[in-house]
Amino acid sequence: MNRTNQGRVFKATIVAAAVMGVVGVAQARDQIRIVGSSTVYPFASYVTEEFGAVTDYPTPVIESTGSGGGIRLFCNGVGEGTPDISNASRRIKPSELERCEENGVTEVTEVKIGSDGIVFAQSSANEALDLTLEQLFLAVAAKVPVDGELVDNPYEKWSDIDASLPDREISIYGPPSTSGTRDAFEELVMEAVSSEMDVYGEEGYTEIRADGAYIDAGENDNLIVQRLSEDTKAFGIFGYSFLVENPDALTAASIDGVEAQSEAISAGDYPIARSLFFYVKNQHAQDVPPLYDYVEMFVSEEMIGEGGYLTDLGLIPLPEAEREQTRGKVEERASLQVSDLK
Repeated sequence: MNRTNQGRVFKATIVAAAVMGVVGVAQARDQIRIVGSSTVYPFASYVTEEFGAVTDYPTPVIESTGSGGGIRLFCNGVGEGTPDISNASRRIKPSELERCEENGVTEVTEVKIGSDGIVFAQSSANEALDLTLEQLFLAVAAKVPVDGELVDNPYEKWSDIDASLPDREISIYGPPSTSGTRDAFEELVMEAVSSEMDVYGEEGYTEIRADGAYIDAGENDNLIVQRLSEDTKAFGIFGYSFLVENPDALTAASIDGVEAQSEAISAGDYPIARSLFFYVKNQHAQDVPPLYDYVEMFVSEEMIGEGGYLTDLGLIPLPEAEREQTRGKVEERASLQVSDLK
């Protein structure tokens, strides 16, 4: 669909008369500020560009800070200098919500936009690999069981873990501790595997090795993709959308025999699948008039529905009933915004 037709799709949900009523507010501004997840960033970037193109408002400013870093900025307080929206590739933690409330951020709307899979990928110059969750855990954990005792991870090559795996050094570019992808990986891989091993206890184990085999690659997943094209023996951990965007350069490992594909992720068959969100600071709604116009555009069927624009970028759509539920929550909140402006 060309830009003109896209404009017709999204045009004119703006309540101009209500918007003009807040011009006198000292902190009023027309440009939305967004921070957060590098995984959600490609989807949000598309929406921000569309929003700037088809409305009379400036294109929102968006930063890829990681889920944890974005939520920290979001929860710093209310008013000028704090973001309006934080993207997240995992659900906000109770401790983060508590910090929000302590800093006066007491009205927050959670918006689920779709599903995603965490992929374990390498350069397409290599043959595709099939890994188990346990093998992946043993490659990245700081301590692993040997003869019934926990020891510093001794595995230097994949073949040290299992003779059927490649005789290659373990080298993994992955997200930092502030990343939602890292949080989800620790929960879905490390906790899931270690909690089944008596040696770690019921709560599981999430410490990642720091001996050079796991390389903190920062918040920009595109840099991980670039590094894999240069370091063809290494692997990378990132969101499914980056695999979709680089089909010729990358090949993802199957996990427990399931390939990283949209159908498997949507059905919950892929073992490392998670939900994607963004969080809206409702206390900014009056002072930032376009806030819920942007949110409504994001959750529109044209964006997040089956065959929507964001599915082309790798977003896995929610079931139809859940998408409708999300839109209903957003529309209810948007109507409250308009009511508050009157």
